[in-house]
Amino acid sequence: QVQLVESGGGLVQAGGSLRLSCAASGRHFSSYVMGWFRQAPGKGRELVARITSAGGSTNYRDAVKGRFTISRDNAKNTVYLQMNSLKPEDTAVYYCNRDFLPFTEWGTPPPYNYWGQGTQVTVSS
Repeated sequence: QVQLVESGGGLVQAGGSLRLSCAASGRHFSSYVMGWFRQAPGKGRELVARITSAGGSTNYRDAVKGRFTISRDNAKNTVYLQMNSLKPEDTAVYYCNRDFLPFTEWGTPPPYNYWGQGTQVTVSS
């Protein structure tokens, strides 16, 4: 099973930037479609960005399109999320994990039996 460690969160003013990292263990990381998810207080977890196994294609939820960029370095077993022009509504705990949904779907993901600890992103107005 892949173990995931997210980092890079923090407190930032609206309009600011953060870069999140997710270090994964396991031998098959480079074969997985990966995603960044977030969970705001009182809300369910949602997928916000995804990237194919080799990094050739990406897709974004409309709310973050044009502001967030997902990337990966398979040699380092790491996936990144560059977040620019942050808004207060981006405040959430951010997680990475494998993405099992079809690449263009943004519905409720299936249940996962493992999540990392996540990293808190707080955007002040």
